[in-house]
Amino acid sequence: MATVKDRIVSFIQLENLTVRGFEQHANLSNGAVSKMGNSPRYAIVEKILKAFPKINRDWLLTGEGEMYAENEPKPEISYADGVPYYDEDFLLGFEEIGAPNSENPDFLIRMPGYEKATLWCNASGHSMEPEINNGDIIALQRVVDFSFLPFGDVYGFITTNGMRTIKRLGRSSKEGYYRLIPTNKEYDEQEIPITKIALVYRVMGAMKAF
Repeated sequence: MATVKDRIVSFIQLENLTVRGFEQHANLSNGAVSKMGNSPRYAIVEKILKAFPKINRDWLLTGEGEMYAENEPKPEISYADGVPYYDEDFLLGFEEIGAPNSENPDFLIRMPGYEKATLWCNASGHSMEPEINNGDIIALQRVVDFSFLPFGDVYGFITTNGMRTIKRLGRSSKEGYYRLIPTNKEYDEQEIPITKIALVYRVMGAMKAF
């Protein structure tokens, strides 16, 4: 019989998230999902539903009904408040392209659960499919101190020579390096010196273009 944990894993997979990314977005401790029983504490449930209001509470707790709430929140375009959206690409494979060229966003996006994002932009390429697809719009959160990053999460990297890529972070056997892992196994893993990284963004989530 499916448990709350099983249903959470199903949601994570359907939303193309990582377990750790889900935990971070819901402000849960590392490993909280794996330790979860069929009767999680009220505080944990509330954190999950606050971070992911699209989840149907009854479905999460009992398995009854649909996964998504009928009043699932939708992204809204705004010119007054929200997270800035830049109609520019963040490549899924390494490409020579600099930081966003414009200081002025095309518009703002209001999306419940993504208020802490730094910006939205486009995903371009195929190396992270099916987790992140070409044409998806991705929410990125700036990581100021990237001397240590949790392995297994997905990040956007901009290098000192103006290259962009989005990859899952893995441990490198080389001191002072990060290993960048594509989801699409047709692409090769890459290793990059930490000193060659200029900017890091945590990928909070992705949605289809609207």
